[in-house]
Amino acid sequence: MDKAKSLVFGALVALAAGLLPAAGALAQDRIESSAGPLTLAEIASGLDTPWSLAFLPDGAMLVTERPGRMRIVSASGEVSAPIAGVPAVHAEGQGGLLDVVLGPDFAHDRRIFFSFAEPTRRGARTAVASARLDAAALRLDDVRKVFGQNDDPSGRHHWGSRLVFAPDGSLFVTLGDRFFHRDKAQQLDNHFGKIVRIRPDGSTPDDNPFVGRPGALADIWSYGHRNVQGAALNPATGVLWTHEHGPQGGDEVNVGSAGGNYGWPAITHGREYGSGARIGEGTARADVIEAVKVWIPSIAPSGMQFYTGEALPAWRGSLFVGALSGQLLVRLALDGDRVIGEERLLEGLGIRVRDVRQGPDGFIYLLDEGRGRILRLSPAS
Repeated sequence: MDKAKSLVFGALVALAAGLLPAAGALAQDRIESSAGPLTLAEIASGLDTPWSLAFLPDGAMLVTERPGRMRIVSASGEVSAPIAGVPAVHAEGQGGLLDVVLGPDFAHDRRIFFSFAEPTRRGARTAVASARLDAAALRLDDVRKVFGQNDDPSGRHHWGSRLVFAPDGSLFVTLGDRFFHRDKAQQLDNHFGKIVRIRPDGSTPDDNPFVGRPGALADIWSYGHRNVQGAALNPATGVLWTHEHGPQGGDEVNVGSAGGNYGWPAITHGREYGSGARIGEGTARADVIEAVKVWIPSIAPSGMQFYTGEALPAWRGSLFVGALSGQLLVRLALDGDRVIGEERLLEGLGIRVRDVRQGPDGFIYLLDEGRGRILRLSPAS
């Protein structure tokens, strides 16, 4: 028996004896936490760089894959074939098919909204489309583009792209600075490093903060952002919270404010890649909204969820944040708009958490981008 065959045979023997985890199984499925012992279970696997997850009314999950595919995953973990009708995407670097959410009238019109890196002749831009989901036929119908950045440079990074519906039916869209255009995040005549607020049909609400200001885009809601990849409404206040990537240090959690300046790149705790040189003019300024949480070094946050479920009562009111390079799930304890504590979960398991969602069962669901899995965190039996 040659060496390669010997290694395979040995692994099979170990697997049969229970010494190794089965393919796709977690190395550790019991997690100790402040809410008591938890079980981390793999619900589905075989996904290609999953980016976002949205629960359908029947408990199934609508999942985007960054290369440009959308799938439905049943509550029992069966992964569908790709859904037809997804527009072409610029699947390069961090770009591709990104966030997905159900529309506010989904029960009646079956409309979903999704963001993606849209290819153009000059480069690509973050865009948002809506479509009617035919789940039975695995098809999107009546696809309508409702937003596209004015700016479409070449490049592979910082698309932002989280989508959040406000209680009034308006839609927040987060937009990155596209890496090489960071100084424009402080200017109001472009979409670099902004959060915009639009109606579901793409029109601009009359009460946006910069409506009527000369030289400003009317759909901008806040500015001075780097790359916002987490956004959620605080259920206690209805206010939008976000988090964004810092460069080398300086990841932030922010409480939203209409017309607010969040500083980037003039005000930041981050440092230049490689050299570690300071960026901008400092870490605070009177006209810049201060972050409520900063991570140094960076954890590369992605996905955000306020927990409101009954399954984990000790965590009601907590804010959960996924981490890519940090490979963990962070629970932030809150007192109003203050972060008063941090608990780090799932460390050492090698999970690149791209998205965090609360399921209809009150459990916490995660997208493991690196290994293409959906994971569920629930109380241990």
